[in-house]
This record gives sequence, C-alpha cells and structure tokens, in this order.
Amino acid sequence: MRQFLSRLRSKVMSKRPVHVKHSYAQCGEDLILSHLFNEIGIAKPIYVDIGAHHPQYLNNTYLFYLRGALGLNIEPDPTLFQLFLKERPNDTNLNIGISDKTAIADLYIMNEPTLNTFSKEEAERVNLEHPGYFIKEVIPVQLRTINDVLKEGVLKDGPDLMSIDVEGLDELIVRSMDASGPMPKVMCIETITFSTKGAGSKKTDLIDHVKNRGYAVYADTYINTIFLKEGALAK
Repeated sequence: MRQFLSRLRSKVMSKRPVHVKHSYAQCGEDLILSHLFNEIGIAKPIYVDIGAHHPQYLNNTYLFYLRGALGLNIEPDPTLFQLFLKERPNDTNLNIGISDKTAIADLYIMNEPTLNTFSKEEAERVNLEHPGYFIKEVIPVQLRTINDVLKEGVLKDGPDLMSIDVEGLDELIVRSMDASGPMPKVMCIETITFSTKGAGSKKTDLIDHVKNRGYAVYADTYINTIFLKEGALAK
C-alpha cells in the first residue's frame, strides 16, 4: 500500500504545472511591480533605489536587474555599498545619502543594517524601544538632493520606478522632490514605522502627501505602499 501511494503521488505531481515566481523583496513587492509594469507596457523599467541596502536580499529592484533592466542604487553604508559594486556592476551605484540639501551628515549604522538611518531620533527610538537593536557606529556621509541626482544621465527624463526605504526620512525626501522635474511613474515607499511587535504606525501623512502629488495607491503590503502616477496606464 505504501508503495502504491508513493507511485500515485509521483504520478499526480508529475502532471501538475509548475509556475514558480521568485521574489527578492520583503513582501513580494517586486512581483506586484512586475505585474504593474506589464500593464503599463514597460518590460525593463529604469529604477532608482534609495536606501538600497543589499543588491539581492530584501531588494525591490533585483528582479528587474536579472531581466536586463538598469538603474541607480543609492546606499550610504560603505560596507553594503561594496556589495553593489560586486553584484550589480551594470547598474550605477552611489555611496551617498539622499536628503533635502547637500551636506555632510551622520549615518547611524545599527547592528541590524536594515535599520541604518540618518535620523538620530529614529536610531535612538529603535535603541530605546527594542532591546537587542543598538547603534553600532556613527560615520559621516555625503548627502545630495534627489533633484540633483535625477538630472543626471539616463535619469534625466525621469525613472520609471523609485524605491525609497531610508528609516525615518522617507517623507522628507518625497516632499523635497521638484514636481516640475522628472517624476517616476511608480513609487514603492516604506510607509510604516519599525516595530518588532507588529505595532508599527502607518505613515498616513506620507501616503496623503504622495496622493496629493498626483499618485494613486496601487497596492499596499502593510510595510510598503506602491503608488502609480495618474495617467501612467493610459495607452
């Protein structure tokens, strides 16, 4: 009987179609974005990844890179940045931070790299409210504005996709964007505060601001919100 059941199971499994979709993002955001860009009709979206973190792990743009798309990765942590030079050599990679002004600022490097931030308040909040997470070191990093970066090279006509995950300064960056300049067709932004207990607060002011800039909420994965620029789906 055991052998019969084993042969039956093998027979059934051999007839099942295999449809595997690989995701590298935290909550499948890259698969949602892939579907959206198929609807828009863009096979290889030009992307800007602000706070890119890692070239593959928890990354919203690596799936597109594998498909031949190119873009810009911005990662201020010098250790993480070296991984982009090695694993994403066809992209443009910048070891800087993004803010509303050009300056030198302190980067708070946490013992968990996904929590690195230029916000002293955010770093101290995480350190205080979540035992086990702490500031490992503080280093000076060059800041540039997103408006200056978007004027360069292939980005001068505007990226198709912008991903923003900078732990506490997401809204500052979005508010600093010049609406008269090139604006992305799609934005994926972290819209919840960090919490190990699932008690993060949704950043409603940030969501409302992006909507007021001419975007609609296309999808929300609780951690990230995907916004679509009005008119981007027009054929």
